[in-house]
Amino acid sequence: MAEVFSSDGTAHLDDGAFDDTYDVVVVGYGFAGAVTAIEAADHGARVLLVEKMPDAGGLSICSGGAVRCADDADDAFEYLKATNAGATPDDVLRVLAEGMVEAEDYVKRLIQGVDGASLKATEFAGKRGGNYPFPGWETFYHTQVEVPDGFDRLEHFPNVRTRPSSGGPGMFWVLNSNIERRGIDVRVNTPVAGLIRSSDNEVRGVVLGGSSGDRRVSARRAVVLACGGFEFAPEMKAQYWEGKPVLTASSRGNTGDGIRMAQALGADLWHMWHFHGCYAFRHPDPDFPFALRVKRLPDWNPAKKDDADVKMVWIVVDQLGKRYMNECPPYAQDTSHRPMHFMDSETMSYPRIPSYLITDQAGASTYQLGDIRTNDHEFAYDWSEDNSRELQLGILKQALTVSDLADQMGVDPDVLQDTIDRWNALCDAGEDEDFSRPPGTMAKIETPPYIFGQVWPTVSNTQGGPVHNARQQILNTAGKPISRLYAAGELGSSFGHLYLSGGNIAECFVTGWVAGRESAGLEPW
Repeated sequence: MAEVFSSDGTAHLDDGAFDDTYDVVVVGYGFAGAVTAIEAADHGARVLLVEKMPDAGGLSICSGGAVRCADDADDAFEYLKATNAGATPDDVLRVLAEGMVEAEDYVKRLIQGVDGASLKATEFAGKRGGNYPFPGWETFYHTQVEVPDGFDRLEHFPNVRTRPSSGGPGMFWVLNSNIERRGIDVRVNTPVAGLIRSSDNEVRGVVLGGSSGDRRVSARRAVVLACGGFEFAPEMKAQYWEGKPVLTASSRGNTGDGIRMAQALGADLWHMWHFHGCYAFRHPDPDFPFALRVKRLPDWNPAKKDDADVKMVWIVVDQLGKRYMNECPPYAQDTSHRPMHFMDSETMSYPRIPSYLITDQAGASTYQLGDIRTNDHEFAYDWSEDNSRELQLGILKQALTVSDLADQMGVDPDVLQDTIDRWNALCDAGEDEDFSRPPGTMAKIETPPYIFGQVWPTVSNTQGGPVHNARQQILNTAGKPISRLYAAGELGSSFGHLYLSGGNIAECFVTGWVAGRESAGLEPW
């Protein structure tokens, strides 16, 4: 007799009967799930790839699509070790570092036979170095896919909203082409309701939900959980993170299912506090599920601070009207949310949630202030080129004077005037003495009307989840592998303290091929 564990941890007795049989079942069809399925199939396994959402691609398809690669594994390891601050074992980081050296050749193999696909040679793809000047940082670079002329992204992926230059859709197109070429069975709209295990806690398969009822599928070699994190699980965010609320940027599908299923079999957890995020606007429709991220500006490395030369046309102030952070840290789309989580223990309040983004007419005329990244069949939003639609909707508002601006924000006008005057003086001096924002990003705020909007800490994707070893086996609270259960991708990411741009994409590839090869190599139970 075996037991079935649903995603909420409830146990059910099962008689061991199965409706279908596969060697490996991969849960989640983003980059990590795709690579896992490809590798397992190439190593002789009959594979089922399931996705609970109507559209495959997960969060991965919304990304920039650039795989973080490295020239030297030792240098990459030293950097990863420094930025993880002891949160991830060396052998796990070593596998990722070595995989980053192999990643470009792996992408080259994937694009063979995909008509028109090539490696993209762009300034972004060729940009050297990590985000921070830690040991080994200069070894890193990006590899990105170039789609053929005439490739219509909206035709292939009509529900994806991302920057035109983003390579996520192209990379997913290449991966999906490889899945189709191998004849791997794929099922969308198919949630996993639970894991099936034997009496000695060996994973035996999955219970698939769906409109026709539950089906029990045998996984004779292994189950690989590649179903993402918990950015759309409000109860988990409330428990694991200090700041409240934290909005979600991109995916309704990542609700922590894989984490809870692994926990039900005794999995330990790590890195639950750590997420990749930024600050973002909120849509006025309370039913709209996604935050609208602020525009992404180029990353910059503190070792090359002068390279930060794109104007960030705004400042961010708290609920008292005061600046409190560098609005443009080295990797703004990863850490810019962190200063917002401060809690005033005397009032049990968050005086920086929400905060206010302030610019002026000149700034709002420079570029779009929003940057949308979603993959959803029901909800979509396109930011207007001149920010006019956002003013009409009330996402942004305007004021003719600083006094009017302060009144609408509910802050002391003298405090806000001092904040803006101080900022403009720092711009004139060419140095942010208060919070060390790069001089090249500084822009004065002095041309009415003033444009402003509330901004909130926002998660793009989580890093926490089940602990895994260097072979991608999920470990229990005693540090022992749960038999025939593996993880891939951001489900228990190796990034435990400070993220590396493109690192989760590299991790999808590296952990995907490790999990795929390991699971396919097991003897069937």
